[in-house]
Amino acid sequence: MIEFGSHKVKAFLTMESPLPRPENPVVISVSTPLILASTSRYRAELLSRLRLPFDTEAPGVDEVEEPGELPESRARRLAQAKARAVAERRPGHWVLGSDQVAFCDDEILHKPGLPEANVEQLARLSGREAHFATAITLTTAGGLELSSLDMTVVRFRTFDLATAQRYVAAEPAHDCAGGFKIEGLGISLFESVETRDPTALIGLPLIALRRLLEQVGLPVP
Repeated sequence: MIEFGSHKVKAFLTMESPLPRPENPVVISVSTPLILASTSRYRAELLSRLRLPFDTEAPGVDEVEEPGELPESRARRLAQAKARAVAERRPGHWVLGSDQVAFCDDEILHKPGLPEANVEQLARLSGREAHFATAITLTTAGGLELSSLDMTVVRFRTFDLATAQRYVAAEPAHDCAGGFKIEGLGISLFESVETRDPTALIGLPLIALRRLLEQVGLPVP
């Protein structure tokens, strides 16, 4: 079980919502049926692995925290808000929104932003567990919507401040939740990772996404 304060959720959790019936038929573009509601190069790289044509567009969503909001609830809300914002501007496309919230005990782990903050955050994670709630929403302007949530647990090995400093110098990750890159040198800081989908930790769970795409008529491969 993962705890955030008194709240508990299951590790490896994958939750998907049912596909509702639209009130009106939705006509989807054949040439570029999918839009990624994100400017993240990491998510774009992950999505490109599925070899589907797609565009990217900034969602323009205010990612403000709501008081008392649970991490997985925030991830779901923001993924949904991003997808819906772009879908309203781009009818005739499936729009994919994604959001990830990292936390350790009762602390939300934001992107460090600066190398110094990156070192400080990693030093606090030494010997501890961090949890990542990664949500995706696939929607259209016609009202069809599918969502999924993946939970990942990262156990950090015990390391000293000098190790954190060497890591940040070798691989800046201040634009990543948690301040590390699992796809790179960051994995050297781990004791273990518990997840159903390693791509969820990078920011876009491709296993769940493949299932959602298949349900809306975009099979992969």
